[in-house]
Amino acid sequence: MSNSTELVGKLAANQNTVSRGFWQKARKTLGRVPFTEDAVAAFYCATDSATPLPIRATLFGALAYFVLPIDAIPDFMLGLGFTDDAAIIVAALTAAKVHITDAHREKARAWLLKEAAQPA
Repeated sequence: MSNSTELVGKLAANQNTVSRGFWQKARKTLGRVPFTEDAVAAFYCATDSATPLPIRATLFGALAYFVLPIDAIPDFMLGLGFTDDAAIIVAALTAAKVHITDAHREKARAWLLKEAAQPA
């Protein structure tokens, strides 16, 4: 199997995982983790057709790790639970920083404001 075929396969699998659970996980972490806005901006960048395929694959991989309930440090562990998720998100954001636009960040902030205004 060629590298591009593998990349497309992994991208599709991660994109499927993210589409099934991202918004629920983002809502659940709202106000609990400092990188929720970055994760939402990464989501908007990953779903932007103008974003190059390797960057989309990187972002969807990181977001899938964030969404999946099983990871290196379980999310329920007080104080440590999201540190591995944060490290993965930061690494992906670093790789994608020139592709995450002001528009992606503005959409993320608008989503956060809308969600914060929702009754609990």
